[in-house]
Amino acid sequence: MGRNLTQKIIESHIVEAAGGAEIGIRIDQTLTQDATGTMAYLQFEAMDIPRVRTKLSVSYVDHNTLQTGFENADDHRFLQTFAARHGILFSRPGNGICHQVHLERFAVPGQTLLGSDSHTPTAGGIGMLAIGAGGLDVAVAMAGGPFFIPSPKVVVNVRLLGRLGPWVSAKDVILELLRRLTVKGGVGRIIEYGGPGVAELSVPERATIANMGAELGATSSIFPSDERTRAFLVAQNRGQQWAALAADPDAAYDETLEIDLAALEPLIARPHSPDNVARVADVAGEPVAQVCIGSCTNSSLRDLTLAAAVLKGKRVHPCVSLVVSPGSRQVLQMIARSGVLADLIAAGARILETACGPCIGMGQAPPSGTSTVRTFNRNFKGRCGTADAGAFLASTETAVACALSGKITDPRTLGAPVRVAMPRRYEIDDTMILEPADSPDEVEVVRGPNIKPLPRKGPLPESVTARVLLKTGDNITTDDIMPAGAKILPLRSNIPAISRHVFEQIDPGFAARAAESGGGLIVGGSNYGQGSSREHAALAPMYLGVQAVLAKSFARIHRANLINFGIVPVLLSEADYAALAQGSEIAMPDLRASVEQRAPVEMTDQDSGRKLSGRLDVTLRESKILLAGGLLNFTRAAVV
Repeated sequence: MGRNLTQKIIESHIVEAAGGAEIGIRIDQTLTQDATGTMAYLQFEAMDIPRVRTKLSVSYVDHNTLQTGFENADDHRFLQTFAARHGILFSRPGNGICHQVHLERFAVPGQTLLGSDSHTPTAGGIGMLAIGAGGLDVAVAMAGGPFFIPSPKVVVNVRLLGRLGPWVSAKDVILELLRRLTVKGGVGRIIEYGGPGVAELSVPERATIANMGAELGATSSIFPSDERTRAFLVAQNRGQQWAALAADPDAAYDETLEIDLAALEPLIARPHSPDNVARVADVAGEPVAQVCIGSCTNSSLRDLTLAAAVLKGKRVHPCVSLVVSPGSRQVLQMIARSGVLADLIAAGARILETACGPCIGMGQAPPSGTSTVRTFNRNFKGRCGTADAGAFLASTETAVACALSGKITDPRTLGAPVRVAMPRRYEIDDTMILEPADSPDEVEVVRGPNIKPLPRKGPLPESVTARVLLKTGDNITTDDIMPAGAKILPLRSNIPAISRHVFEQIDPGFAARAAESGGGLIVGGSNYGQGSSREHAALAPMYLGVQAVLAKSFARIHRANLINFGIVPVLLSEADYAALAQGSEIAMPDLRASVEQRAPVEMTDQDSGRKLSGRLDVTLRESKILLAGGLLNFTRAAVV
């Protein structure tokens, strides 16, 4: 039996395989961004290791670029000096969004990448096994430790057939998958793309699809490395890094599904979930107040060149604000020199800096009660910065059509399709990527007053009796748990301060109630913790004294983050979930023993007397991490 591409890469990177439920793989590269990087580097520093032990580690600044106070600027200075001292490349503010820049300058077919951002799988578009994780997992990888994935793995083969029709794009491919599988459909799975239709997609188009595999909940998404990949790397002056990688003809998969590219129509995700997908034609006519083109999903040279070609000689609708965020400095320089930027400006577009910007809630909130169409990857309620606005997710083609008409519009109504040719050579200028210091011991790591010491947790206690601080429904996101935006993101280095905002949008009294109670429990529905990799959604509740989260199911990265910070993830049956109420006092008299033995967690509702039993689905390694009070306690001695 042949091997699929995922198996080939994993098997060449195994460093720890004890025959259990997980295997440890070597990580070749890591990336962080400034919203997660400071905490990741504080955690790395706590391991007392002078230099990173990966082939390549890059620190990007792309999230917290809105400098309305000293906090973000201080974090950036910390990140720059830390990178210089510890052997990390530093991508300066203005150099671009981490995933776009990494795809252009660093991603290598066949290697592994671990990033403290859930959209790290973007690099799967170039044939890299790229995985998003919490910052602490990335810190361990930088220290030379393995990253653990389930064994056996579930690999889903998505066979692409045919070629895309006029005005249909790669964004419509991943929206079609979200329509079919939902935001829970990829949990615990790696999506591997194949079939003859793959050859019709460029690397930037593949990257768009791989990027939004995160919205499926998938561990990673990966494309083969073929002649299209080689052409992209040659154009980036990195042709020597190319290698042909593909599944064997007789490779086996756990699941297979097919998408006929020719049968796809322009699609759109309606508020407030990426899987609330419909045909654009079915929602056409909805008034639009804002259109945003950019983010790590659709900010490539192809996307902006296409947008400008459609807009050339036309004007944005007078009731629409069109904002454009180039994905990298390379993209910005090339559209400036080619005339694309001038065409965008002439049409009425507002040009933002090369950063995440509106996608992470950093500016450009739409007007109250309106709709915004975005080429982004998430449209959770309130993420855009306006609580009662509706955010739609769509392709660049659809977004431009909406910007011209002032309403949701099928781009096929625009007439003859626009074809965009990619350059044989990209302009290369890496001067805003700083090398580590030649004399690292002479570098002083600069810490501003907003950077507070890393909170630590002690070992898991023998028993826990605590009240349910909050009961939530299904599909709670990490945005719900730990909101982003210009007000809160600057506090990422200050856990005491950011903890005051935990669950603020769902229950403004949560943080105060947790502090008054000395901690407690959270009860969640299914897919608890979907969305961003932000470990602060686990770290801040840990700081507030949360001992366990009881839920029907967990999203992959958030479950790992809970374990990393010593919070026990307990699985509930539907009946026990329904029986639990907010405010109930729950006794878990043998919690430590249950974790140690990986046995059911027996609980009693002290108010009703009802007996409950939670399932503890953890590996032997994870149980040891929980017993130690978190991954940092567990790992520190082992990686020195």
